[in-house]
Amino acid sequence: MEWYLPLIWAGIIGSAVVLYVILDGFDLGIGMLFPFARDDKERDQMMASIAPFWDGNETWLVMGGVGLLVAFPLAYAIVMPALYLPVIVMLLALVFRGVAFEFREIGANKALWNTAFAAGSTLAGFAQGVILGGLIQGIAVKDGAYAGGTFDWATPFALLCGFGVSFGYALLGATWLVMKTTGPVADRARTQATWLLYAVLAFMAAVSLWTPLAFPRIRERWFTLPNFFFLWPVPLFTALTAFIGWRSLRRDSDTVPFVATIVLFLLGFLGLVISSFPYLVPPSLTVWQTAATPSSQSFMLAGTLVLLPLILAYTGYVYWLFRGKVGPGESYH
Repeated sequence: MEWYLPLIWAGIIGSAVVLYVILDGFDLGIGMLFPFARDDKERDQMMASIAPFWDGNETWLVMGGVGLLVAFPLAYAIVMPALYLPVIVMLLALVFRGVAFEFREIGANKALWNTAFAAGSTLAGFAQGVILGGLIQGIAVKDGAYAGGTFDWATPFALLCGFGVSFGYALLGATWLVMKTTGPVADRARTQATWLLYAVLAFMAAVSLWTPLAFPRIRERWFTLPNFFFLWPVPLFTALTAFIGWRSLRRDSDTVPFVATIVLFLLGFLGLVISSFPYLVPPSLTVWQTAATPSSQSFMLAGTLVLLPLILAYTGYVYWLFRGKVGPGESYH
């Protein structure tokens, strides 16, 4: 059982990250689309569509970060100093966005808080993409500690990932609006989602080409035999999912575009797992090398297995309770 504990915790943390990216991704994306609304009435409708959900979505970010600290303390001690600046930018942007969300309703200068909400959402999404790029390209480790510089993360590849994640969140936000709103907001979001889908596919293609060319370990994982024969369905299903999403947007479907976008994110995450596993700190430290002692992991796992179903049940109930659409001038209150 002890040998499997790091794998179980890696699965829990990975699931928390995926849930955060999907659930908080669409409201970050709505913040990115804020400047394209025609007036504050449309922005009010956009905000109303996420009001019951947005703060609870960040629960999964906390779970992922705390899980990494308690289950893989060595990885946490290396990753944090390596990516300290983009992590701090992300956290400050999320705080700024949360403040803007609340003060927008009661503040005298709504335009100021509109700008703050859009800027915080955009900066948080971009920083998360940069963090992802920094992890994929690898972290310098020596004697169990971070051995790089303050700005080692700042590479063209990491910036590409930053823009790619930002456009992905915007696509999630647009398809959410297609599913959850009516009127001009939904109509514009459908058009935006189509163009954002093209952009996201372009970024996915760029990352998929860049990683095997720049990183030999990833090239070996994907293009050596027999791996190639087992892994080719991943890009095939990605293309098929993108086509289904595109066709559903053209056929005025409300729910399928959002579901297709979620599947695109899941396939992208699967590709990252394939490229990096079992390394938690690429390219040198695995999940077993960075794991806490089995007694610590077992103790925390016992509590997690109790709390996780409760969090999932509550989250599912909230999304079911507020499952309707929001029209112009309406809210869930």
